[in-house]
Amino acid sequence: MNKITGALIDEATHIRAIAKDVVLSGTYFYPIKGIIYTLNRPKLRQPLLSRSSKTLTLGVGVTTAMFFFTYVPQAAIMSLTSGPLLAPFSAALLVLSESSTITTFLARSFLLADAITDTFDATLVEMGQGVLLEKSGSQNKGGNDDAISRFGGKEEVEERQTNMWNMLVRSVVLLPLNFVPVVGTVVYVYVQGKKVGEGVHERWFGLKGWKKAERKRWVGRWRGKYTGFGMAAFALEMVPFVSIAFAFTNTVGAALWAADWEKSMQ
Repeated sequence: MNKITGALIDEATHIRAIAKDVVLSGTYFYPIKGIIYTLNRPKLRQPLLSRSSKTLTLGVGVTTAMFFFTYVPQAAIMSLTSGPLLAPFSAALLVLSESSTITTFLARSFLLADAITDTFDATLVEMGQGVLLEKSGSQNKGGNDDAISRFGGKEEVEERQTNMWNMLVRSVVLLPLNFVPVVGTVVYVYVQGKKVGEGVHERWFGLKGWKKAERKRWVGRWRGKYTGFGMAAFALEMVPFVSIAFAFTNTVGAALWAADWEKSMQ
């Protein structure tokens, strides 16, 4: 408990230090851009659609289990923080949010890792940054003109899975924040979003051949920008039933941002 309290105090101090950077960064618009771009690019929807039945089955199973095992205990706790009238509704929203987080974690780790990487790569190609994949050796020589088929790297999958496990543990530890109406949820989104932001460009860094120390320096330099993106992306992935779809559109948004970085560096 002391460690958790200390961590929350540190995060509160950090929030004050970077809040201005987050607001001014504008990177929280990239997840929205990712949604619009995906809707206008049917090819980018193929990886998600090809796995829709499996992810739907997973989501229904997780949500059903969560309501069966956790709804009543959480409703009892929420009655103390939100009042007996709002507790059933608040608890239902909380369980749905938790289910979305767990479903996204499981799907990313076991069903969608390659598909998400392919989506990132294909977006870079659509944005005229295919040279990144060619230089890194990620080009598929199958001869297909479809960006999704031609490019698909798996180098970052293992690292991403490790980060996802860490995120799941962090979600469980910080979950009690959601029992505090409004403020607790905002803090929860911030803490989770900061970590999400740190990982959105893992694939880009890998394509550029950056080592861990170089990646850390880059993210640290642009902490506000990555936190702004991460908060928006995590908030979208908390939305029940469509969290997996937003995981893909967030990936597209991250690739659009990476492409803009590349253009600014040229």
